Amino acid sequence: MFSDSYRTVAYVNGLFCLYLALGMLPAMAVDIIDGNDDWRGFLSALFLVGSLSGAVILANRGQFQPFSLRIGFLLVTTLWLSTSLVSSLPFLFGARDISFTDAAFEAVSGLTTTGATVLSGLDDMPRGLLLWRSTTQWLGGIGIVAMGLLVFPFLRIGGMQFFRMESSERSDKPVARIQTFAVSLIGLYCLLTLVCMVLYAVGGMTWFDALNHAMTTISTAGFSTRDSSFAQFGDLILVTAIIFMLIGAMPFTAFFLLVLNNDYKRAMDSQIAALLLIILVLMVPAFASASSHGSLSATDALIHSLFNVVSIVTTTGYATTDYTQWGTLSAGVFLVAMFVGGCAGSTAGGFKTYRLIILFQTLRVSVRELVYPNGVFPVYYNNKRISPEALQSVTTFFTAYIAILFLFTLLLAATGLDLVTAFTGTLATLSNVGPALGDIIGPAGHFGPLSDTAKWLLIMLMFLGRLEIMTVLVIASPVFWRGN
Repeated sequence: MFSDSYRTVAYVNGLFCLYLALGMLPAMAVDIIDGNDDWRGFLSALFLVGSLSGAVILANRGQFQPFSLRIGFLLVTTLWLSTSLVSSLPFLFGARDISFTDAAFEAVSGLTTTGATVLSGLDDMPRGLLLWRSTTQWLGGIGIVAMGLLVFPFLRIGGMQFFRMESSERSDKPVARIQTFAVSLIGLYCLLTLVCMVLYAVGGMTWFDALNHAMTTISTAGFSTRDSSFAQFGDLILVTAIIFMLIGAMPFTAFFLLVLNNDYKRAMDSQIAALLLIILVLMVPAFASASSHGSLSATDALIHSLFNVVSIVTTTGYATTDYTQWGTLSAGVFLVAMFVGGCAGSTAGGFKTYRLIILFQTLRVSVRELVYPNGVFPVYYNNKRISPEALQSVTTFFTAYIAILFLFTLLLAATGLDLVTAFTGTLATLSNVGPALGDIIGPAGHFGPLSDTAKWLLIMLMFLGRLEIMTVLVIASPVFWRGN
């Protein structure tokens, strides 16, 4: 029965909200140590969420239905909604005067690893609140990887069924295999975060800055403890960030295949090579623009152009400078970069590199079929033939992506925003990039000046992007709610 599905969904939501509330403890401890009154806000949020989550868990204990498509779609959607609400409470209950809209925006931006912010004055913000912002992105990152590897392939979202775990399908104990994989994934994620933090500290960051930026780098999320983002940091830190932004945008299965199984051949996914090639291609005009439109030396122009291209392509959203000041060509480069996204099974957002590969292959096959009408030309990915179902999923996702991009551009323009801000704001949030283009929400600005209506539209886009669009469309469909 569908009512049993509700019990399953409610129980899991309660469990995750309780875990997220416990994640507030380190931030609360920092505020207590620093003598900031924001710790009271964390305590209030912890008490409220703990009480409600505990009640939901106790009320819905028992035997649950086996995992199904219906439960999967409902669970994924409600999890992001409930945890976003929980994440907003420390902003709402804190000593700073933050409205519910701004608290919701910051929380959703954190958990979806978008990195768009409505807050300014970060340099003087209580450290507990800064740590909480980073924590939401770090937890959101690991959740995104888990969904990309374990849930979306099962739900057949946007061609993700191509990445269904073979080990789980072959095993007679799939739940045990998934649990083992999840533990290994968390261990790897923590290890990468720790290494990144140490390297940041060695490069000159304070340990607090190093911790926060390590959490938001490996999750390709982009929140910083500074209003200027990475502008004030030296070259060693920038190079470290480039490396770990790339690591965060790579499929985490590749690390397991390479490190644990020593399987180099299977680890070298086609989307990895494509991602690196796209970054290299985009960096050339970005470097030319940086060299010709500023006082940067050749070395600085190289580092800054590479850093910012990697940041946007991987949907991290850090910035070392206002790269829109490098000229029109540079603005075009970063507009294209917003669309790309990282690899499937990574923490990155965006359209995803593997979908670009499949669309390119489809285009090439279509041209060949026009030349040779009687020929049969399958589409391949990683030397494997793509099923018609997966191919249709990718093309459907592309259609939905473009339709939403233009629809929300018009809606944002209707709130009074100029076309550049409306279009790039839509693209930046739908792709979970963070900074857009223009004077208001570009790399040198923030989303605070926007109207509440515009902010809620952008919140919807962040959800749509992180839930791979089709999940939300399924839940919004009347067919989903019609009985069994």
